[in-house]
Amino acid sequence: MILYHASNCIVDNPDVLHSRNFLDFGKGFYMTSLEEQARKYALRFLLNEDKAYLNYYDLDDDLNFFRIKEFSSYDEEWLDFVALCRVGKQSEHYDIVSGGIADDKVFNTIDLYFSGNISKDEALRRLVFIHPNHQICILNQEVINRHLRFIKAEEINYNIWKLTRQSFR
Repeated sequence: MILYHASNCIVDNPDVLHSRNFLDFGKGFYMTSLEEQARKYALRFLLNEDKAYLNYYDLDDDLNFFRIKEFSSYDEEWLDFVALCRVGKQSEHYDIVSGGIADDKVFNTIDLYFSGNISKDEALRRLVFIHPNHQICILNQEVINRHLRFIKAEEINYNIWKLTRQSFR
């Protein structure tokens, strides 16, 4: 499976240690199978007057010996999992987690839920109308070392980003 990671540098030797704490699926190396999503994410580096790179990887499918969790929608299970990860209290341990990303569209609802301003039921009613983006988080360095292969990195500049974006419409 081809995966993408946007960054302000070439990440040819990824690891789980350089991730921030309290992210959607925990501390790990995050990628997506959606190239356009990764390209849009790279734009945030350009807007901060930094360099932007789209890193390409191949994740082989020989992952039978690892614990994998997949979320197919923004449902109660996903919401509970993300909520626990965001406060550092997730007790379930997986090597790989994939599913929807709590992007700007989703985060407003989640933030209202986390702060107690809306109920879980109301949050789920709002989330049901949002089509999930995709993220995959590798939380186990062994998966990266044995099953993730760096392919290449492409530097993104604003003009290239605009042209590429038009081709996806």
